[in-house]
Amino acid sequence: MSDTPPRVALVTGGSGGIGSAVVRRLAADGLAVAVHYAGRRERAEELVAEIEQAGGRAIAVGGDVADEGEMSAAFDATEAAFGGIDVVVNTAGIMILAPVATFDLADLDRMHRTNIRGTFVVSQLAANRIRSGGAIINVSSSQTRLQHPRYAPYIASKAAVEGMTLVLARELRGRDVTVNAVAPGPTATPLFLDGKDQQTVDTLAKLAPLERLGTPEDVAETVAHLVGPARWINGQTIFANGGIA
Repeated sequence: MSDTPPRVALVTGGSGGIGSAVVRRLAADGLAVAVHYAGRRERAEELVAEIEQAGGRAIAVGGDVADEGEMSAAFDATEAAFGGIDVVVNTAGIMILAPVATFDLADLDRMHRTNIRGTFVVSQLAANRIRSGGAIINVSSSQTRLQHPRYAPYIASKAAVEGMTLVLARELRGRDVTVNAVAPGPTATPLFLDGKDQQTVDTLAKLAPLERLGTPEDVAETVAHLVGPARWINGQTIFANGGIA
């Protein structure tokens, strides 16, 4: 058995649909994983227990992604448990849909606080703490290309994520750290399915030439590729959507 310590990943929103799939996939690849949660501590701890039972290493860390103090503490806890951080995956996010003309500005502020400020706070901490050879992966959305009605405020938040991804990759020149974004298409998660009737879901499932919704595991495979062997992919947004756009 190798004496080399495992690489370490911090996954924000790790108790969510895509986040939990990413946690499981990275743990299966041998990474020690910090499972971040904002409000679902019990779910995060269940996921930690699942990984440990399978022989992996994991801890649960809490915090508001938009609060630099709370997230600094989450980074501290991860480093204390595992000795450092090599991978940060920003899956934490919220989606609120409505036309621009009637969109509640309080909802706009709440969504942008999580999706933009939260991604920025975590990326800033990662830029200062991640070890050489590491990877930062943000999560955007294929809606930045599809641009369906009612998605404009959400698209605005995810376009910001894509914008900061390439710039951060360039700013980390010489550090041997890659920075990319993954932009899922329609994916069968509670966040996506919430508020949609079956007809709407079926219509969205038919958009892709593969004629199905994506799964969290589909997205996690893309993340794992960027975390592991894909070191020459940097500053990119990868559209994991089955060929929609």
